[in-house]
Amino acid sequence: MSPELISILVLVVVFVIATTRSVNMGALAFAAAFGVGTLVADLDADGIFAGFPGDLFVVLVGVTYLFAIARANGTTDWLVHASVRLVRGRVALIPWVMFALTGALTAIGAVSPAAVAIVAPIALSFATRYGISPLLMGTMVVHGAQAGGFSPISIYGSIVNGIVEREKLPGSEVGLFFASLVANLLIAAVLFAVLGGRKLWAQGAVPDGGDADGTGDGGGGGSSGSGDAKSTGETTGIGTGTGTGGVTGSAPSPGPTAVAVRPGPGVGGGLGGTVLNPARIATLVALVALVVAVLGFDLDAGLTAVTLAVVLSTAWPDDSRRAVGEIAWSTVLLICGVLTYVGVLEEMGTITWAGEGVGGIGVPLLAAVLLCYIGAIVSAFASSVGIMGALIPLAVPFLAQGEIGAVGMVAALAVSATVVDVSPFSTNGALVLAAAPDVDRDRFFRQLMVYGGIVVAVVPALVWLVLVVPGFG
Repeated sequence: MSPELISILVLVVVFVIATTRSVNMGALAFAAAFGVGTLVADLDADGIFAGFPGDLFVVLVGVTYLFAIARANGTTDWLVHASVRLVRGRVALIPWVMFALTGALTAIGAVSPAAVAIVAPIALSFATRYGISPLLMGTMVVHGAQAGGFSPISIYGSIVNGIVEREKLPGSEVGLFFASLVANLLIAAVLFAVLGGRKLWAQGAVPDGGDADGTGDGGGGGSSGSGDAKSTGETTGIGTGTGTGGVTGSAPSPGPTAVAVRPGPGVGGGLGGTVLNPARIATLVALVALVVAVLGFDLDAGLTAVTLAVVLSTAWPDDSRRAVGEIAWSTVLLICGVLTYVGVLEEMGTITWAGEGVGGIGVPLLAAVLLCYIGAIVSAFASSVGIMGALIPLAVPFLAQGEIGAVGMVAALAVSATVVDVSPFSTNGALVLAAAPDVDRDRFFRQLMVYGGIVVAVVPALVWLVLVVPGFG
């Protein structure tokens, strides 16, 4: 048995054990990386740790730390209510606002994970507050980021168009952009319909005060809440407020997840009982600084977020004392472990081995759909840009035969390799998982994994059928 095949079988075993024994998959993956790296790939510790995603570790820790502080001091509550008033209380519009916001950020040049890191924590706070399915909100954010991700001035678009030019293939910058935009927009529309969007529309608008049930009176005093959840194939979160910020909402979900609905802080009139105080103003300034630093000065999102969180913690230690404990440590372990094992696979050539095997198939259309599936599967665990950079050159030999249109093939590979970033093992999916407050993370992880699996199984075949089979380009 070849080393490459052994490494793939070990990955399957890791999935089976993690699913059946409820062991953290990241811990299993670290052990697998050690075993396969040492015994099969002949790597030392430095070679194994070369695949450790240090940048993603800092992003996950930094962003969840900063937004844990924002939740603790009530800043996210203020943002939620202010934004609901901007859309005139139409909670059903909020997922689309988040979709458009992340799409706009990536279209003008933001790296996709940076845009998701900025938007996801706020978006998922909305989901918690108004009983929106966290799966709906999280996937809308990720698909929004990918919808704008291939504009001619975007990071992804520039990289892929550069690869096409280097390989001397026919290309269409506008065609690539619209392929990704339309694909993600259609997926978002289906998600909205399936995961509770129609019910949100039926609820109409919430009152200006931000109470979904209209019971809040804007008065002072704290608020209390209680939640009941029914496991009937959909999610129902019910919260009642005795002061301001009481919320009632429900949203279907593809599983029995109960959405906890948090009451507002109830500290005065105005936006659902939240008012701006010095800590909240400073936190809002920190969030704006994060956006400016990442998008305007190309600073690392994780390091910037950690720095801002430390400044806030120093100034207001009482608000921030519990924030470190709210960092999504189990998610950090899971993602870093799996990606370290994927790094071992890359180091020992498993991914290149699989791609070259497919590229040698004598039937161009079959090779094309298999390359789309390899791009989707590998990208669900590794770098989307990296896998596109590897697969597009592999497609050159059979593209040269003239039976496959280069424009359609490149677009299909690009969509296949990025639309799967909803996987909880990818950077964007991991950020969504880590950013979700007040959810059962194990259950939310399984939902993201199942949805990611559906996307991997379905989307490559669809884009192949629409973009490759007709022979575009």
